[in-house]
Amino acid sequence: MLRERFLLEKRANRIPLRICVTGTRGKTSVTRLIAASLRKAGFKVLAKTTGSKPVIILPDSKERAIERRGSPSILEGKKILKIAEKFQVKALVTELMSIQPECGFVESVQILRPHVLVITNVRLDHLAQMGSTKIEVARSLAASIPSRCTVFIPQEDCFPVFFESGEKLNSRIVPVTKNFYREFLQSADKLFPYEFEENMRLTIAVSEFLGIKKELALQGMKQAQLDFGSLKAWKAEIGLPPRRVHLISIFAANDPLSTQKALSKIRESIPFKRKKIIGLLNLRKDRGDRTFQWEKALKEEHFPLFQKLFLIGGHAQALMRRLKFADKKKISVVKEKSPQKIMARLLAQEEEEVFLVGMGNMGGTGQELVKYWERIGQPYDF
Repeated sequence: MLRERFLLEKRANRIPLRICVTGTRGKTSVTRLIAASLRKAGFKVLAKTTGSKPVIILPDSKERAIERRGSPSILEGKKILKIAEKFQVKALVTELMSIQPECGFVESVQILRPHVLVITNVRLDHLAQMGSTKIEVARSLAASIPSRCTVFIPQEDCFPVFFESGEKLNSRIVPVTKNFYREFLQSADKLFPYEFEENMRLTIAVSEFLGIKKELALQGMKQAQLDFGSLKAWKAEIGLPPRRVHLISIFAANDPLSTQKALSKIRESIPFKRKKIIGLLNLRKDRGDRTFQWEKALKEEHFPLFQKLFLIGGHAQALMRRLKFADKKKISVVKEKSPQKIMARLLAQEEEEVFLVGMGNMGGTGQELVKYWERIGQPYDF
């Protein structure tokens, strides 16, 4: 045990700069953006993301899929250190995959030992593992803070528990304010129609901390490849006679609050006005806490934007039963499984141009739908 810890520490110390990214949402995006910024600044950098499709991003920016024989494990941190050592990189940027605080401590503090930790946000998800309040989620995320580390957090999500942990561990907590280069980021926002302001804000803050000028960091961020599960939109001509359908993937947002934020973001670039908008909610059977969140949001009518809402996935029937007073003309279950049949069902009675918004979960059917949309659709050119 002591020998293994010694070897891990020795391997980690051969990487001059180690950056870890945790939080509820946006981890994959921030990991990609920071790695791209470092690459543009001349760092030889390796990155790892665990989003919709877990990948290793090599120093030449090519991507290699992570093949897993079983369930995801925090012990992948050992493998990524070994790969980083093999490539002799100067920087490692990796997304933390832990949910439970105990695992977060092992993955971050004992294995990867980052110089910089980024906490993207604090939202309610994985309630059984992380807690049912934002304070509990923040406490869970704080378990990933190592000693003598610099921790970047959006000011609006900077809970006292982070400062308390930082003080005990002699780590510096840096709240990144909404005013941080506001004008610069607003002018850059048009270049990033799918990216959230807080992700860009955190990336610029970390880059400047590392001595990279914001203009150079922005050039690198523009070269970052989008994750498979990132916010995306396509136009497609479907049916006979063909009609225009706008396909929008917000599947990876998962929870209702993050989905609302993503919807607001996409509406800044795509004109929804006076168009029929249909929601497609994918519910994973192994994510019961999220299904309860969606039940609450729908009962409280948080998504009045949708003229129709279709439910798919393992919990579709269960949620429909719980929405017993719902308007059956507005909300219904889709039993079809293949993307083609699902689309045929959704558009069977539509004769005019419609917007179709995929939400809930990327896993399973959500992933298959996005692959299908990529094949039949033309990406939006902003």
